[in-house]
Amino acid sequence: MTSAGVRLFGHAAVPRGATVLELLFDIVYVFALARLAGRVADDLTIVRDTLLSEAGQTLLFFAAMWMIWSLNALMTSVYDPRRTDIQVVLLATMLGTLVLAVALPQAFGERGVIFACTYVLLQVGRPLYLTLALRRQPEWREPSRVLSWHVASGLLWLCGAATAGLPRGIFWTLALAIEALGSVTNWPIPRFSTGGRGIRSARLHSNRPGFARVNFDHLAERYNQFFMIALAEVVLEAGGAISFPGFSPVRTVALVAAFAAVVAFWRLYFYHSGTRAAHPETGGPALRLSRWSSLSLLLIVGGVICTAVGFAQVVEHPNPPIDWALVVVIFGGPAVFLVGRSFLENPSTSLRHCPALLAGLLLLGVAAPVTLLLPPIAAAVAVGTIMAGTAVYDATVHRDGRESNPAM
Repeated sequence: MTSAGVRLFGHAAVPRGATVLELLFDIVYVFALARLAGRVADDLTIVRDTLLSEAGQTLLFFAAMWMIWSLNALMTSVYDPRRTDIQVVLLATMLGTLVLAVALPQAFGERGVIFACTYVLLQVGRPLYLTLALRRQPEWREPSRVLSWHVASGLLWLCGAATAGLPRGIFWTLALAIEALGSVTNWPIPRFSTGGRGIRSARLHSNRPGFARVNFDHLAERYNQFFMIALAEVVLEAGGAISFPGFSPVRTVALVAAFAAVVAFWRLYFYHSGTRAAHPETGGPALRLSRWSSLSLLLIVGGVICTAVGFAQVVEHPNPPIDWALVVVIFGGPAVFLVGRSFLENPSTSLRHCPALLAGLLLLGVAAPVTLLLPPIAAAVAVGTIMAGTAVYDATVHRDGRESNPAM
């Protein structure tokens, strides 16, 4: 690569909107999210003495898949996604993500080696290429620090693949904890000073305050795009569950409640903060991503998936009694969504400053134990009603007179 090419790589402008290849990348996650939703549904049908371990495995896989997506979204918000080499990286990651999604159901069994090796290859390969591509620029240090953290976690992923059962879970949990810690702390690495002052910490610029070259508009577009894809999972799960047995009064009510929840999620995600300025090009609300935006979107998407599974289970099993695990999933999903949404943007939108989100969270907590005494359809109706009411209340609190359906 020439010197001019390296400079172009490091400093080319990133487009505000997401590219079509990034949309294709996100569509691959439709399949991945469906497999995760399937694991959550399976967790609800297993013997209760293994529920916690199975749920822990599902959570681990979800976090691992999220780490891949979030780091790729950060990459295309720093480096121009229209470049051929970045597109090749995206295509390779898409293929790897597809392999991971296929291996996911048996990742703690016979497909563990495939899952771990593919995951390590993706997480190490991306920063390795960026480090080499930027080797003639000072910016090479940024991906090199990410690389060092993922090499450390990759060893634990591979050690877990070489074992089975509980040891595999321990190794993989530690590996994921290292990656999460690196992301939260901006991937610091120790370096030796020359003045006899010992070791000091060097932080990598990140998508949080201090990352000078990130295109926040582009990153926000990626967040919006991925949220919409996750939201479609509610429609797919509820609609698919009702397709085979067909309509009945109870199932129809559950489907309507699921639709109300979908609309409420959409409204709360895009129009929650009335303090946001309109985007100059679209007139729509422009996200002001917070320091914890990546973790917040993780909670938002996780909450949506749990909600999707909860409604699908009510449609498939509408007759009483209701299982306590289903109550936890169908009420916990919206609650996690509200918590995640409260920290997606600047501090002025947090729970303590927003009565609408706090009211919704409290109502979910009050209604959940009551529905244990009622048929499953009562839980679906309660969740749909509470979320719709929260969205209406939020619209009243944050009324600002802007266009209600602007372009993304």
